[in-house]
Amino acid sequence: MRHPSVGGVDPPPFVAGVDLHIDVERRTAGTGRSVEEALREAVRSGRLAPGTRLPGSRALAADLGLARGTVVGVYGQLVAEGWLIAEPGSGTRVADVGGVEPSRATGDGRRVPTEGRVWADLRPGRPDLASFPRTAWASAVRRVLAEVEAGGLDYGDVEGTASLRANVAAYVARARGVRATPDAVVVTAGFTHALAVLARALRGLGVRRAATEDPGLARHRELFAAAGVDCVPLRVDEFGADPAGLTPDTKVVLLTPAHQHPAGVVLSPARRGEFAAWARRTGGFVIEDDYDGEFRYDGRPVGALQARDPERVVFAGSTSKTLAPGLRLGWLVVPPALREPVSAALRESGTGVSVIEQLTLAELIAHGDYDRHVRRARLAYRRRRGELADRVTAVTGLSLVGVAAGLHALLPLPSAEHERRLIAAGEYVGLRLQGLHVSGYRHPPDESAPAALVLGYATPSPHTWRQALDLLGEVLDAEGLRAGPTRRRPGG
Repeated sequence: MRHPSVGGVDPPPFVAGVDLHIDVERRTAGTGRSVEEALREAVRSGRLAPGTRLPGSRALAADLGLARGTVVGVYGQLVAEGWLIAEPGSGTRVADVGGVEPSRATGDGRRVPTEGRVWADLRPGRPDLASFPRTAWASAVRRVLAEVEAGGLDYGDVEGTASLRANVAAYVARARGVRATPDAVVVTAGFTHALAVLARALRGLGVRRAATEDPGLARHRELFAAAGVDCVPLRVDEFGADPAGLTPDTKVVLLTPAHQHPAGVVLSPARRGEFAAWARRTGGFVIEDDYDGEFRYDGRPVGALQARDPERVVFAGSTSKTLAPGLRLGWLVVPPALREPVSAALRESGTGVSVIEQLTLAELIAHGDYDRHVRRARLAYRRRRGELADRVTAVTGLSLVGVAAGLHALLPLPSAEHERRLIAAGEYVGLRLQGLHVSGYRHPPDESAPAALVLGYATPSPHTWRQALDLLGEVLDAEGLRAGPTRRRPGG
């Protein structure tokens, strides 16, 4: 049926399809050639990514005001050239033309692949997402949905569901040596959310200055700054963070004592005692980020610092390294003095965690599936760390730095410039890398400070792990790194 005319002019017919913007020169002859060139350039530039579905010929012809036969001819020509793929029943899509898109260049003029061309990833901070226990998680979801009452799907407590708080308290007490009760546990949407809430609560109590490790994650400093709390650096050496850097007006310290991120050292017993004594003496608080405490490969896991003084230490954990960061599930074990301020900050943030996901994690822990998954992952990551160390030593004669724990290790480098060159070379061959200087771990930035690659050996999926090792070996060999005089530890 035709639409009624408006003002004596028939409107274009309604055409269903996806939208596509291309610039076409209107010429008396050769308009089809102009459409060809515009589409070809959109694919070549990467604006139309591989797999992108294009409008049907009828829809695009209507959009451009052209005869359908012109668009059919254009599609046919670009399919013949390999720019597009036409599949019966699936329409026309952009082909993967690999290697033609423009990209950033290195200093010597080599082309660096764009993000879509990266093949392997050795950046830290992620587990092997392919190992997520889908079957166990799905079974837990089914049990939860079969058993939960209608009222259990309401908003619930801002601190988290009672079942997850109880199961987390039992788990961290058993596995990490934390002194916890269910009423001390607060459920968060991961550690980033937890730290943002803590920073806001502490700011409300009058805290104006916090201390963070150097090197350490820039994101943590940003979260404190967003809450109006300044940060001072604590130098990290072979014994962990040095409390000598604490200033008189510092009231909060953020530490990664079990496996310092990123230097990989363990906070020594003496330093643990000094930080606990400082908190008691000054009325300050220590935030313990236990981001990968379950993964220790050369001995028994290091117990939580929180057990030394549950009144002054906040223990923080999450599923980001054990399961997947996309779950956005974490927890705090909060001292009594901070419980009401933290609860108030949670309410003010307006951010909650899905009740279904909380109940599912509680079910996973209660049935032992969480522990079983962690043990399987521990074995896999231990093997990967050994293979990474062997490959680095075989190519360079160098050794990885940091205790055999967690999901990453450091490879010391002569300078920050070496970091930049290796990261650029990695991008060129399709390997993502991070460095202490390049990735913002140093604060304040200091080009003279020790440099290192931060190699996340858990990140690659199983089918890309070998390729990641091969690419790393290629990059290190091309750089000509070889063992030489002893250098300062990357943490110092």
